Amino acid sequence: QVQLVESGGGLVQAGGSLRLSCAASSSIFSFARMGWYRQAPGKQRELVATITSGGNTNYADSVKGRFTISRDIAKNTVYLQMNSLKPEDTVVYYCNAWRVGYNVWGQGTQVTVSS
Repeated sequence: QVQLVESGGGLVQAGGSLRLSCAASSSIFSFARMGWYRQAPGKQRELVATITSGGNTNYADSVKGRFTISRDIAKNTVYLQMNSLKPEDTVVYYCNAWRVGYNVWGQGTQVTVSS
């Protein structure tokens, strides 16, 4: 069972930046897609950004131009660089790893953006 461990969340002022990290316990290249999702209390989990094994990226409209997903295959780690943060970005962020027949989530990391 692959484990994903997120880190890098915290408290930041509006307009600031944070970088989230997702460290996998095995090769991330074995997954067709890895990504970041977020979930506010009482709401469905939503896509933030994904990166495929081929390096293709996809972003939610709400974060395009502000967030960047990247990966370090040698370190089995996926990153989410978040710039120009807004109070509405305040939620728990989850890392995800997916391939056919396999879907795993990290424990989540809280991001809080103060106005």
